[in-house]
Amino acid sequence: MGARGAPSRRRQGGRRLRYLPTGSFPFLLLLLLLCIQLGGGQKKKENLLAEKVEQLMEWSSRRSIFRMNGDKFRKFIKAPPRNYSMIVMFTALQPQRQCSVCRQANEEYQILANSWRYSSAFCNKLFFSMVDYDEGTDVFQQLNMNSAPTFMHFPPKGRPKRADTFDLQRIGFAAEQLAKWIADRTDVHIRVFRPPNYSGTIALALLVSLVGGLLYLRRNNLEFIYNKTGWAMVSLCIVFAMTSGQMWNHIRGPPYAHKNPHNGQVSYIHGSSQAQFVAESHIILVLNAAITMGMVLLNEAATSKGDVGKRRIICLVGLGLVVFFFSFLLSIFRSKYHGYPYSFLIK
Repeated sequence: MGARGAPSRRRQGGRRLRYLPTGSFPFLLLLLLLCIQLGGGQKKKENLLAEKVEQLMEWSSRRSIFRMNGDKFRKFIKAPPRNYSMIVMFTALQPQRQCSVCRQANEEYQILANSWRYSSAFCNKLFFSMVDYDEGTDVFQQLNMNSAPTFMHFPPKGRPKRADTFDLQRIGFAAEQLAKWIADRTDVHIRVFRPPNYSGTIALALLVSLVGGLLYLRRNNLEFIYNKTGWAMVSLCIVFAMTSGQMWNHIRGPPYAHKNPHNGQVSYIHGSSQAQFVAESHIILVLNAAITMGMVLLNEAATSKGDVGKRRIICLVGLGLVVFFFSFLLSIFRSKYHGYPYSFLIK
């Protein structure tokens, strides 16, 4: 009876129990430990990311642009995990560097960062930082960077691409241009708010007051208003300012000149036809004025009825001004438009 009843005790509900092989337990244990480790690693990454974002938000609450040295750059920008974009300005603001362009670019960068910090769209997806050469020399060496200022975008994932470096030489460093570039790289649109600048209003008020005062003092003799020479000079000044690129400078905000950080050589003429320096506009203005003066002297020598010897001297001076300065102007044009075949006197 006992032998026959044993099989029936091994049945439960008509189904026979099946046991796992004893060799599968180490595999299950290893799989369980692996899952626990992966879950712990993911949790660790999430905690690390949360700490980084919290730290960045704390810095942003105190200052729109926070400065970084080598350690902070590697921790918050280069090292994963990261789910935010970082705009970095590489600059050299120390007085001994004598980088006037860096100070001008820093002012525009500050306007842009403040516009983002105090906007209603501000979030933890975009931050602004700065690396000064004297505080992060190792960062400049790591990125093989040899010029300043330079703006770069570091995306949340992957390495920066070529378009993540702002083309400062061609576009300039105005806050509006930087905002447009950031919108292209991050889809974050920043409306730039500039602090009120009353210098233009004050200058206009002073000009109106000066003209009004002059008219009042000369109220009994206003014949100078009909002076053709005076109005011609005013017109020429406006023409010189416009043809030299002053309006382009006002819109794009280019640097005054460029100093090579390796040899210290200063360039006043931009090497590309797509950009220019402020000093270049001044040079073109002077050249156009000299050529115009030469043409005026030639016209005076041809139309006046004075002494022949004096007229000959005026003609030679005018011709010399036109020939020399036009040749100089043509050489500048040739240096900017590479491949232009024509030159005159000066190459």
